[in-house]
Amino acid sequence: MKKILLVPDSFKGTMSSQEICDILAQEIHKVWPQAQVVAIPVADGGEGSVDAFLAAVGGEKITVPCKGPYMEDIQGFYGRLPGGAAVVEMAAAAGLPLAGDRLHAEQTTTYGVGQLILSALDSGAKKLIVGLGGSATNDGGAGMLSALGVRFLRQDGTAYLPVGGTLDQLGRIDLSGLEPRLSEVEIIAMCDIDNPLCGPSGASAVFGPQKGADDAMAAALDRNLSHLADLAAERLGRDLRDAPGAGAAGGLGFAMAAFLGSRMQMGIETVLDTAGFDRLLEGAELVITGEGRIDSQSMRGKVVIGVAQRAKAAGVPAAAIVGDIGDGAEAALQLGVSGIFSINRVAVPFSQAKLRSKDDMRATAANLSRSFFADSSIQSCLLRSLLLRFVSVP
Repeated sequence: MKKILLVPDSFKGTMSSQEICDILAQEIHKVWPQAQVVAIPVADGGEGSVDAFLAAVGGEKITVPCKGPYMEDIQGFYGRLPGGAAVVEMAAAAGLPLAGDRLHAEQTTTYGVGQLILSALDSGAKKLIVGLGGSATNDGGAGMLSALGVRFLRQDGTAYLPVGGTLDQLGRIDLSGLEPRLSEVEIIAMCDIDNPLCGPSGASAVFGPQKGADDAMAAALDRNLSHLADLAAERLGRDLRDAPGAGAAGGLGFAMAAFLGSRMQMGIETVLDTAGFDRLLEGAELVITGEGRIDSQSMRGKVVIGVAQRAKAAGVPAAAIVGDIGDGAEAALQLGVSGIFSINRVAVPFSQAKLRSKDDMRATAANLSRSFFADSSIQSCLLRSLLLRFVSVP
């Protein structure tokens, strides 16, 4: 019996990891009914991280009223795991899907993330795992810190809730009210990137555009985050703006490392270890992974590369099904990815593409299944049928 592992990330704003697994499994079984398909819905710290942990080790999803990215009232959630750990995904309170078509990176807040952390502490959590992917924010974590008791003061001494566009007004940071229980728990920040807080590889320059920032706004947001980092260094006596992952989630990684003392860890490694992925690779003939877009950023610790590298070490080929293929994607072929398939079959704007994403995923999965599984030898099918590079239509 052929064994296939499905380990896709979510396609942000369109399909969850579980939905993708379901589609892939259905199409594989149409072509190869006897295949043993093992689905491992994973995430890299963004959408689906809580569900991935709960699926791997059990536990309970806790729903919590909190604030959304525009301070609207929403229902957020976190995962309570056996043994006293809690998993918070920042996307549950400040993720891109919650923003919808209203993308204004200068206006969004991580305040709700802090509320979820407080709720986890109230439930008795002794360890916090906070996923930093999929954000709609660029506030340097100021919103989260505000919810946790930090006061941000303008130059005239008045307190306010900073967002990305108003961090330049910041005059002083008061840590006297910071939640004391945070110093009593282990905090891990699951981070899928190693970008610094500021500069050309920083949060604003690299990720600001997908959150609605044009070039001028991205430059202003970068200056504002630099100002926050200056004041933080003055207050804390250490400057972590260049720490790997500081730029994650619009600077939330910086806030967690600098103010909460969290340990940064690649999210995909944490999830794969928890799910026992290396053990599941035994006897597998193919791994199918994927993410919404593969480009040069994907080489910096995201799901596809994390999965492919482990598969390569075990001698198992890994195919990636993705939405868009961007510049630098070919580097994935040197890091364990055997082939890349884009689901984008028609040149349409994202607003239209996301409406047809499930149908396009199904069609691509069907083509992949027929290419791979029509022959009894997966290895020969890979060499003969799989194009190593597909160029998606922008």
